[in-house]
Amino acid sequence: MTLRILLVDDNHSFLHAVQRFLGTLADIEVVGLAYNGREAQEQVERLQPDLVLLDVVMPGMDGFETARALKAGVRPPRIVFLSLHDNAGYRDMARLHGAEAFVSKADFGTDLIPILQTLATAPSKDR
Repeated sequence: MTLRILLVDDNHSFLHAVQRFLGTLADIEVVGLAYNGREAQEQVERLQPDLVLLDVVMPGMDGFETARALKAGVRPPRIVFLSLHDNAGYRDMARLHGAEAFVSKADFGTDLIPILQTLATAPSKDR
């Protein structure tokens, strides 16, 4: 199964680096990019991705607010947080907001692949 992913981050350089990285992986399709929480909501409604890779710290609507809004939708996507701010508090908040995982941006190249492989083969609870 191809895992359809929406990338959400206000750091354009990082977002495009993740997009290029994911483009090298089999069974992964980046279906859209969003630069803030509001765009993420619009993109999720329109594109219906399986997974949202979501930054925590963004202007306006942060990642946790965005996750809460996305999870309240009719067909909520699975969420994995990618953040430069890796600490126990953020990891706890990610779990509270229904995230599948929390990955440090510093380690995304190695830590994200096994998570994506697991999610690509596991049935979603929400869909």
